[in-house]
Amino acid sequence: MSTPPATAKPTTTPTPSSFRSILRLYEYVRPYRWRILGGMGAAMGASLVALVIPYVLEWLVDGPLSSGDRAQVLPAGLAILVLGVFEAVFIASRRRLVLKPSTQIEASMRNALYNKLQDLPVAFHDRWQSGQLLSRSVSDLSLIRRWLAFGIVLLIVNIVTIIVGFVILFTWGWLLGAIFLLASVPIWINGLLFERRYSVVARRSQDQVGDLATSVEQSVHGIRVLKAFGRGHTKLDEFAEQAEALRGTEIQKAKAIAGIWMWLLLAPDVAFALCLLAGIWMASQHQITVGALFAFFSTATVLRFPIESIGFLLSMTFDTRTAVDRYFEVMDSKNTIQDPANPKTIVEPHGALAFNAVHFRYQDAGAEYPDLIDGLDLRLRPGETMALVGLTGCGKTTLLSLVPRLYDVTGGSVTIDGVDIRDLTRAELRRHVGVAFEDATLFSTSVRENVLLGRPDVSGAEAETLLREALDIAQASFVDDLPDGVDTRVGEEGLSLSGGQRQRLALARAIAARPNVLVLDDPLSALDVDTEARVEEGLRRVLAETTSLIVAHRPSTVNLADRVALMENGRITAVGTHSELMATNDHYRYVISSLDEDQDDVDQREEAMA
Repeated sequence: MSTPPATAKPTTTPTPSSFRSILRLYEYVRPYRWRILGGMGAAMGASLVALVIPYVLEWLVDGPLSSGDRAQVLPAGLAILVLGVFEAVFIASRRRLVLKPSTQIEASMRNALYNKLQDLPVAFHDRWQSGQLLSRSVSDLSLIRRWLAFGIVLLIVNIVTIIVGFVILFTWGWLLGAIFLLASVPIWINGLLFERRYSVVARRSQDQVGDLATSVEQSVHGIRVLKAFGRGHTKLDEFAEQAEALRGTEIQKAKAIAGIWMWLLLAPDVAFALCLLAGIWMASQHQITVGALFAFFSTATVLRFPIESIGFLLSMTFDTRTAVDRYFEVMDSKNTIQDPANPKTIVEPHGALAFNAVHFRYQDAGAEYPDLIDGLDLRLRPGETMALVGLTGCGKTTLLSLVPRLYDVTGGSVTIDGVDIRDLTRAELRRHVGVAFEDATLFSTSVRENVLLGRPDVSGAEAETLLREALDIAQASFVDDLPDGVDTRVGEEGLSLSGGQRQRLALARAIAARPNVLVLDDPLSALDVDTEARVEEGLRRVLAETTSLIVAHRPSTVNLADRVALMENGRITAVGTHSELMATNDHYRYVISSLDEDQDDVDQREEAMA
């Protein structure tokens, strides 16, 4: 069996700027843009109300408090109370307006990502770690949601608030405003430097999270192997090493954030101290009233949170930029297996399958490997069952994967009833082709849903009849002994069942699809001899009307075939009946003898276990 090359992780290309990266979210934000803009408007209203309060305080200090007119204190207090209520209402409105759209945007992006992953070819999944895809669909999208609901709104509003606030500060006293402005310059300089440092570390951190998720997933899926070989501690050491690397990266992130926070906290405090000294001197020289000085510091206090928040809002923005880049790395991946612009249909399906000068090589990020299938020719007559035999690594499984277009040929063509499968839509092609692989994969749903996976068009009594027929042929009556019968959930990847049970359900799934062409990759390898014989008897009834190409790793599987094709070094070197090839082909006899040895090993193991 041949397997494609895999890379540890996809290559990445950084985008030119945070703005251009994040701007790509607009296609998802557009349906909800008015609500988000409304949320920004509400947040802006809250900030502007907060900036109005110092004007009331100035009037209160310079007026009623200075003159001793107590009658005016109550109206001033009520005015501040009303402004405070307005501010609270604006803040509540902002939350109400943006929270629901942000979750809807996250959901639409997650659905789009899942749809893209389903559409991308198997070659894409060969290259990408599952943990990397999982982290993009969960943690990255969650980060984008929080930024849309909170980060972008406050970032824009706080920047505008700071600008408006500085203008107001200059109205109280140009000298005080200039001091406060100059004291904030280090914040902006360090903010620009912060982006360069933080973006690199943030990207590394999120990639390491994906690697860590991959390690957990692989260890959970392979827990039986790890326990059987007593290698759990080895994987633990590897996991601890990855976790330590992630911890180091997170510390670098924390240090970068701490650096910007130092200036965000220090600069305002220095500004306050300098402005206090200058303000007291100006008040003593009657260049500013006490009320104006009080209002100045009230305004500066209002600006303190927007200034201090710039640090974590910038870090959130740069994290989001990285998340957006990682998301669109998947969304921008090109699907090399697409439906044709002008698709054809098979009007009268008979199941004639032909491989015409087929070439195939694995390709990985532009690198090409030698041809695994090299000019292969093979023709199957309608209703014919053909066994495909050959030594390990000659390309048998890869050849079967070309029929449903899990991979595309790199040369030549594959046709069904004379139609190139590339001229059919993928849905049309896979309606005619059924597949069962040696490594049976089941989903964490009921037995019924797993078997009828390829027949969404049937329901009711017809579905029940089809289900029972497929289970009967695959000798899968064991399902009736499960706790809930055919409605029993089989658990993740079907690991609650034995290997033979999983294989029989996978075979039943292929049979239930009722295809015109059936490709089977050694579907009986996990079955005992008696069960295999009963399955073969049922398969003969099904295969009598279906064109079938079966990879045979056991001599008994060869007995199902009308003819046998011998594959050697990526080519078909002989085709004939089993007896013809045994009489005329030395390599075929060698391959069959190796299959006999494998069968003897299986029989001996079964006898030892009996």
